[in-house]
Amino acid sequence: MAETLAALRSLMASYSPTLDALVVPSEDYHQSEYVSARDKRREFVSGFTGSAGLALITKNEARLWTDGRYFLQATQQLSDQWKLMRIGEDPSVDAWMSDNLPREAAIGVDPWCVSVDTAQRWERAFAKRQQKLVQTSTNLVDEVWKNRPPSEINPVVVHPLEFSGRTVAVKLKDLRERLANEKARGIIITALDEVAWLYNIRGSDVSYCPVVHAFAIVTLNSAFLYVDKRKVSSKVSSSMQENGIEVREYGAVSSDVALLASNQLGQDTGVNSDGNGVCESETCEAEENYNDLVWVDPASCSYALFSKLDANKVLLQQSPLALAKALKNPVELDGLRNAHIRDGAAVVQYLVWLDKQMQEIYGASGYFLEGEGTSKRRPETMKLTEVTVSDKLEGFRASKEHFRGLSFSTISSVGPNAAIIHYSPEAETCAELDPDSIYLFDSGAQYLDGTTDITRTVHFGKPSAHEKACYTAVLKGHIALGNARFPNGTNGHALDILARIPLWRYGLDYRHGTGHGIGSYLNVHEGPHLISFRPQARNVPLQVSMTVTDEPGYYEDGSFGIRLENVLVIKEGDTKFNFGDKGYLSFEHITWAPYQIKLIDLSLLTPKEIEWMNTYHSKCCEILAPYMEKDEMDWLKKATEPVSA
Repeated sequence: MAETLAALRSLMASYSPTLDALVVPSEDYHQSEYVSARDKRREFVSGFTGSAGLALITKNEARLWTDGRYFLQATQQLSDQWKLMRIGEDPSVDAWMSDNLPREAAIGVDPWCVSVDTAQRWERAFAKRQQKLVQTSTNLVDEVWKNRPPSEINPVVVHPLEFSGRTVAVKLKDLRERLANEKARGIIITALDEVAWLYNIRGSDVSYCPVVHAFAIVTLNSAFLYVDKRKVSSKVSSSMQENGIEVREYGAVSSDVALLASNQLGQDTGVNSDGNGVCESETCEAEENYNDLVWVDPASCSYALFSKLDANKVLLQQSPLALAKALKNPVELDGLRNAHIRDGAAVVQYLVWLDKQMQEIYGASGYFLEGEGTSKRRPETMKLTEVTVSDKLEGFRASKEHFRGLSFSTISSVGPNAAIIHYSPEAETCAELDPDSIYLFDSGAQYLDGTTDITRTVHFGKPSAHEKACYTAVLKGHIALGNARFPNGTNGHALDILARIPLWRYGLDYRHGTGHGIGSYLNVHEGPHLISFRPQARNVPLQVSMTVTDEPGYYEDGSFGIRLENVLVIKEGDTKFNFGDKGYLSFEHITWAPYQIKLIDLSLLTPKEIEWMNTYHSKCCEILAPYMEKDEMDWLKKATEPVSA
């Protein structure tokens, strides 16, 4: 680590102009949350492996900014050469740079790895002291990263209509109507999941995310896909051609954006409009009315591409595909429901297996009984670790129809590790399972018909009264949010409090948002909506057919962590009245796995909450029954028996 910092500082000193600081973001050229191994530059320089964070290297300091999900993890992973900056508690990175770097300082960044939004915000902060943002011509980290993983050539695949539910032609037609309405003649699509969704393609360029490293440009009468052509089969090529999409090399996006800026892109493509929505008469007329703007999403478009455009002729606005993708069509919704049923079956099968193992190997009282373990002696070869059990869970999922891999790295965490919100166990260092400690697992899978994400927290021994009270408070918040009814126009910021109130009564809380959208065989975290205390949760109202997670938690550093998570679909609300003719919305749970009764203090639940849980458990039993062997079904019946206070 010290050598890497020294090598970077040497490059900063010799750069023209000399750099006073170098920013190393987490993102790739598409501003992705999850990136491929070769794009993990921030992890390489800092040693911090969390998905969110930003490294800043100055002539004599190294600082890392990350959010509340990762405070504990960063503390453990950063060497003493790094200082942790806690987002929300310490000054923001732009404020810190502005205040602490010299007047007229030059701050370097690879413009491909920073969004328009972020770069412009920094430039405003730097203006106060005549500091300047320098777009480096190469990525300095790449120059010192000797063993940087190579590019992988993974095939692009067509995502069939039976799973996507909408044709590319229809999606392009809708997009072009939006362009015409906004007086735009073209759009640059940079977010990987938006490119995949629009063109009905999938890939495996990023672990856990079925996306392709690609850009797209769509104009009123042409469409382009920028991708390494070695990944494109003749079948994919034919599919693109049928939809009037020209496939170009990944690197050509740079020169094509410059052509788009001067209105010279796609002038001679000869793309026809034979019923595929490429150029309907209305949009062509609109083009003649001279729509002159180029639409880019300031949150996902890199500063490098934006810099090639005429800033006065750019529509800086959230991509219209973000919302279109979030509003699931009926085929996608049915697929998600089915995927979650199979996934729930895998989770229950895992719990049945784990319960038996904990009793046999460790003498635990088990999932149902509350007692001290008998502390059996067991051979070393039999021990269960956070990694070996999560591998077993993956095995149960892999046996299910349409399985394509995990949707993120499984969080399999025992005792104190469960207090690390985004803990990722490593085979060499992970903990052994412990019958006397809480076990939290947050996991999900990619199936051709949907993406899943579920969290359950269990105890195979005797939970303390405090652990039960905390689990029950989390469950109460989980139920309160899942049962909410709210008027059209309500955003996730307004609902976030519902999941926290039961915890707040005890003076407890958690440092992460409460819910995120989830993709249809796409990214496990999907916007533009979310349920969170963060201001951006105000930006987009919740709407019918969106998916969103419901995942409150509580984490006691050094002791335990609790989280419960289901995926919900937003639907019309069944309300007696309709004040203001707004229409009301509610949630449908599509995740199926029991809550552990042993961890609940039933005296703290209201009769309504108990009734809800009994109903949910009854549905779990009924819906998962076709997937269960006899012993698994017996276990599930016992786990979902009705309870009373």
